[in-house]
Amino acid sequence: MKAVLENPMRAVKIEKILLSCGGIDKDLEKARKLLELISGMKAQIVASQKRIPDFGVRPGLEVGTRVTIRGEVAVELLRRLLGAIDNILTEKQISPNHFSFGIKEYIEIPGIKYQREIGIRGLNVTVVFARPGLRVQRRKIKASKISKNQIVSIAEIIKYMEETFNTKFS
Repeated sequence: MKAVLENPMRAVKIEKILLSCGGIDKDLEKARKLLELISGMKAQIVASQKRIPDFGVRPGLEVGTRVTIRGEVAVELLRRLLGAIDNILTEKQISPNHFSFGIKEYIEIPGIKYQREIGIRGLNVTVVFARPGLRVQRRKIKASKISKNQIVSIAEIIKYMEETFNTKFS
């Protein structure tokens, strides 16, 4: 008699990691250099879409930078980034399909030294989870809806992080 295997379409995996940092003018250039230093990839500049007069924001103003990392490189980078926060997360940082945390100073990341041209800066990290079959919703030809069962729940994210990265939750 064959052993019943778990459904492979229910497996949870890390889809991507987003590193982001805000700033304008010289701060934006420092933020871009920081993200390129950490990820080893070219950072994308983000421009605002709306006008917010109280903050002096207008459409087209460059207000931040971000990098998207996928695959095995993302998993190895996440191990280093979790080291900066002592591998501890709170349940408030987790939402369905993703979790986010901030690093106050990049020099807390293991293996990264202080850079004079960047100074002291922080960054935001967002980790996005997915299940196999999500392409059905995103594809261009014959796209269709997917079930609510495709959503990765908070409990599943906690279980995955505890098993894979030995992360503690408070």
